Parts: sequence; structure tokens; C-alpha cells
Amino acid sequence: MNAVNFITPMQGWNFTRMSGLSRGSAPSSLASQQATQASQVNSTDTSIEQNQPSEGANMFADVVKGVVDNVKTTQADVEQKQYELATGQLDDPHSLPIAEAKAQVSLDMMIALRNKAMESYNEIMKMSV
Repeated sequence: MNAVNFITPMQGWNFTRMSGLSRGSAPSSLASQQATQASQVNSTDTSIEQNQPSEGANMFADVVKGVVDNVKTTQADVEQKQYELATGQLDDPHSLPIAEAKAQVSLDMMIALRNKAMESYNEIMKMSV
């Protein structure tokens, strides 16, 4: 009996739809409040420039995106190797623990980045202007 016929591989995670919000969207009431506030600011002072992300913000966003992509890639590699091991298709069984270690290191890096970002945010919030 062929093991491949009755075992199907796991599907990857879908990160595009979390709690009904797509990336960059906000709930409609919050979005309408922000639009109202933006129109009030623009109508009172035309010399205020639009809030454009700075180069540093873009760099930080790129770093975070890279770390998240790395976690997703390493986790997908682990899942693929687990599937291959379960179906007897994995030629080198030692590659599974190596892939698991890589996935753990990348997840630990993402958690450390998140913790540092939250720590920095809290420090900024404590500053008095």
C-alpha cells in the first residue's frame, strides 16, 4: 500500500486574514474618526505636511517583515520535513532536528525583536514633552 495516497500534507498558515481585518485596515468607526480628525487638521492649517513614514520607519518595517518571513519559511521547512519523515520520503533524518533548531532560533529572534520594540515604545510613552 502506498503511504502517499492516504496522507495529505498540512496546509500553511494564512496570515492575511486575522480577526476580520486585512493588513493596514482599521475598524470602520475608527477609520471614520481618523478621517474626520485628518480633515479638521487639514482645514485648520494647510502648512502641515501629510504624515509620511520616515526612512527609519521603512527600515524597521523591512526588518520586521524579513524576520516574520524568515519564521514562516523555516516553519514551512520543518513541516515539510516532518511530512517527508512520516511518509518515509526523507533521505536524511538528521535534517529534521536541524530544521527544527533553525525554526526555533528564528522564532526566538522574532520574540526578542518584539520585546525590544515594546520596551522602546513604553520608554517613549514615559517621556514627558
